[in-house]
Amino acid sequence: MEIKNYHKIDLIISGIIVIASVFFLKTKFFILILSFGLITGIAPFVFSLMNEAKIANEKERMFLEFVRNLVESVKVGTPISKSIINVKDKPYGVLGENIEKLANQISLGIPLNKALQVFSKDVKNRNVSRALTLIGEAERAGGDIGEVLEDVTESVRTTDKLKKERKSAISTLIVQGYIIFFIFMGIILILQFKILPLISGITSPTAGATIGGGAAAPITGDLTKEVSSSFLYLLLAQGFFSGLIIGKLSEGSIKAGVKHSFILVVISLLVTSIANLFVPS
Repeated sequence: MEIKNYHKIDLIISGIIVIASVFFLKTKFFILILSFGLITGIAPFVFSLMNEAKIANEKERMFLEFVRNLVESVKVGTPISKSIINVKDKPYGVLGENIEKLANQISLGIPLNKALQVFSKDVKNRNVSRALTLIGEAERAGGDIGEVLEDVTESVRTTDKLKKERKSAISTLIVQGYIIFFIFMGIILILQFKILPLISGITSPTAGATIGGGAAAPITGDLTKEVSSSFLYLLLAQGFFSGLIIGKLSEGSIKAGVKHSFILVVISLLVTSIANLFVPS
């Protein structure tokens, strides 16, 4: 992912908010302000990853349409180089500029195999690059390019179909993953705001005891805050790793799980912050 200017600006704003949260360190607003600062810094990167994933899927879909058009042209006897030039003006969405560049290179006399290599580097998509390599090798070896294009079309179509089927089949597990996390979060909140205050007055058998057998001291407020912080860290860790697992199961990629991790972590921070403000402890 390319770091752009708006990423840097958001990081600066995030840093300012995080630093400002220090002034509220001993108040209930600390976690809320700190959370807002962290979310401000992380959100642009997550949205960029989500947008990249969306563009990658669009590239594969448009490439499939491009190859289909080539198959139709090649099947009637038109050479593949001429076919690419003939179909370049059709709408190909995010691949439009890349296909036009490919056609222009061929028009200038650049060998097809080299032009396809440039096209592959520009597109930066693993499935598309694999298909382009097959087309280039078939053209160089002098095989039946029409048949190869049909095989490539079928391969891309099958890959896309398997992705959709996998995502559909695993959707129930995604919902279950979110439900399990919300149940876990509910348990943590009950422990933090209901159970912990009840035991905070329980005396410790060793705390504050003197050599002469002095009375035991109750669990201190500092210890209560320390345990509460541990609950928050546990909740954030659970949300982060649960999101990665959900992404791996649903889309076969840890990178795809970043958006789920972000959603769960944001929910954890916001719910915990609001609970700290309004739930008496």
